[in-house]
Order: sequence, then C-alpha cells, then structure tokens
Amino acid sequence: MKAIVVEKAGGPEVLEYKEVPTPKVKSGWSLVQVKGFGINHSEIFTRDGESPSVKFPRILGIECVGVVAESTTTELQNGQKVISIMGEMGRAFDGSYAEYVLLPNEQIYPVETKLDWADLAAVPETFYTAFGSLKTLNLQAEDSVLIRSGASGVGIAALRLIKAQYPEIKVTGSVRKQAKEQVLLDAGYDLAVEDQNGVLQTTEKYDKVLDLVGPKTLKDTFNHVNSQGIVCNTGELGGQWYMDDFDPISDIHEGAYLTSLSSGEVTSEKLNEMLDFINKYQVKVAPTKIYRLNQVREAHEYLESGHNLGKVVVVN
Repeated sequence: MKAIVVEKAGGPEVLEYKEVPTPKVKSGWSLVQVKGFGINHSEIFTRDGESPSVKFPRILGIECVGVVAESTTTELQNGQKVISIMGEMGRAFDGSYAEYVLLPNEQIYPVETKLDWADLAAVPETFYTAFGSLKTLNLQAEDSVLIRSGASGVGIAALRLIKAQYPEIKVTGSVRKQAKEQVLLDAGYDLAVEDQNGVLQTTEKYDKVLDLVGPKTLKDTFNHVNSQGIVCNTGELGGQWYMDDFDPISDIHEGAYLTSLSSGEVTSEKLNEMLDFINKYQVKVAPTKIYRLNQVREAHEYLESGHNLGKVVVVN
C-alpha cells in the first residue's frame, strides 16, 4: 500500500510518500481501508518531534473515515462504514496517513451517514470535539458566546454547530492578528476580537467560552466570563499543556464554572448522535481544502501557513 512515512522528526519535508507492506490483521485488531482523514495540529507537533512518547519511523494520523476491509470480530462487517479517532493511533502505532490502517477493534466505530467521504473526513476529530465541547457548555438560545482561537478547525466547526441550532446567538471569535478579523466575520462570526499575546483586547464578558488555546490563556479567559458562566477548555493550540500558577479560588471569578472535553471519550452512539445533529440542522461540514494522499506534505505546509480557515482533509 501507499503511505506517508516519517523516518525522523522535522519539517514537512520529512513526510515521505512511499510503498510499505499492508498491515496484517491480528487478534483484537481489524484492517480499515482509509477513505479520508483530517490534518490536525497535533500531528504537526508530533512530526516536529514534540511528542516525546512517539518513536520514529511512524505513519502519523490520529483519525480516519473508511470501511472495514478485514476484521477479527463479528461486530464489524466487511464494507461497513466506520470512523476512528485517537486512542494512540498515529502515536503508539501507525496511523491513518495511508491507504489502510490496522486498528484495535474497540477503536473502530460503525456510523450511519450519507455524507460523502470528503465531508465525512472533515467531521471526526474536529466536529466531534466541537460538538462534545458545546454540550458541556449547556448552551441556551439567549447566551453570548466566545470562541477563543476562532479561526481554528474546531473553532469554525463550533461556530457552524451553534449557528445551525441557534441562528440568533451572538458568537464572538478571537484572532491573533487584527488583519484576520474580517476573515472571521466573513466566516459567520458576529464579532471578532484580537488576542494579543494571550490577552483579549476587550472588556466584554460572555456567558459561555470555548477556549481552544488552552492553559496558556485560561487565566485571562476567566476575566471575560459573566457570573455563573461556563468555560470549556478543550484545545491546547497555545502549545502549553499545563497551567502555570493557577489558583482556582482567585482565578475563577464570579462563580463561573470550568469544564473540559477529552476527544478520547468516544463511542459509536456519541458519533451517531453528532451525525444525526448535523443532518437535522443541515450543518455545513465541508472542508476548506482537499488534498490527495501524495499531497500530505503540501497539506501540512498549508495548515502551518496560517492562511487556512476551517478543516483541511485528505481523501484516498
């Protein structure tokens, strides 16, 4: 099969398109024919060598959509449409940047959807993360919402999910460069605010905040939450994994609440609930850019350029 192999950490140039043996099924694992996958920032971190647990050579890719090619369990049928997310895929074992991927049976989730492969490839990690995060925020029609890192894939997905269900909700997106504010407005945000070195350039407060930058900005985020508001810290786009000098008693203001979502908490039921929501509210899930497997290097370069808005996918 064809795959993208990383022999050693580095820039996009280390993503090598080559022929490798198709994985053989083994007890407790099944082979999935990959129809598509999204490109994620965490894969770029891993490619750069910033994931200490990952050993090279490695085929990256933490998510995929496809069909079961060969299984070791009767619960998965050949040709069945499936999604797989996380679970050390592309980290502890080879991932989805390939024509086929060998996955633990418990990490393969049958789904029902009429989305085409490109649209479905834009959904798993990005929309699942956004959908689960919004559920933790307990959104109400009268809420004011801030999405921190509004131009990110999860940020755009969250915006589309919110606006599909509650078109009148006021959603503000943060952006690091003032020049990109119009891009957010064009994407459907009601307002855009600059995020300057981890500090929001506004005095506005919000009922619900989805913080995708993560621990790097969480203290500042709580300066912008209304009384009894909720903050969901889901992403770590700021490149910082843990909080520094965070005192919950003094840093969480106005009786606000802090919650989070781990995208590793996945079931077929939850994925199909999300897909039903997307179908019911006719959520726009189309990716911003589509590449082929032999163009993964270009896909990484595009995502790193900062010019993207929304999800970048690869289809086989």
